[in-house]
Parts: sequence; C-alpha cells; structure tokens
Amino acid sequence: MPCNGRIITLYVGQGHGFIRLGDHRDVFFHRSDVRDGTSFNDFAVGDAVQFELYDDAVSGPRALDVERRRPRH
Repeated sequence: MPCNGRIITLYVGQGHGFIRLGDHRDVFFHRSDVRDGTSFNDFAVGDAVQFELYDDAVSGPRALDVERRRPRH
C-alpha cells in the first residue's frame, strides 16, 4: 500500500530509522528498504518520504522502497 510520512528517527550507524504516518503510527525502515538509486545516508530527520507499507503480522509495519517525496509543481 503506497504511503507518505516523515522521518522522525535515524540511526545512521545502525542503518535503520522510523517514519511517522499521518495517523501517528511509526513505521520501521532499514537501509536495505531504500529505493535503488537513493542513499540511506542522504536522508535526514524531518524529510518527507513516500514508500510502500508492508504490514507484517510478526514484526509489525515496515516501509519498503523508501524515497524522498517529490514536491508538487
């Protein structure tokens, strides 16, 4: 399911972080979940991002194919 959110936490050394959705849920993402051609190290807390939400019954929600959200023109 396509979603938008904002990065609220980054653990660059550990290679993961969390994105907050509009409904205030926090979603985990790992450096391996970043869209090809995008660098995990280029993200910053506060960045608006878009991604595919994967709800795993065991480990909880996870963001896949994460990229910085493009501004509307």
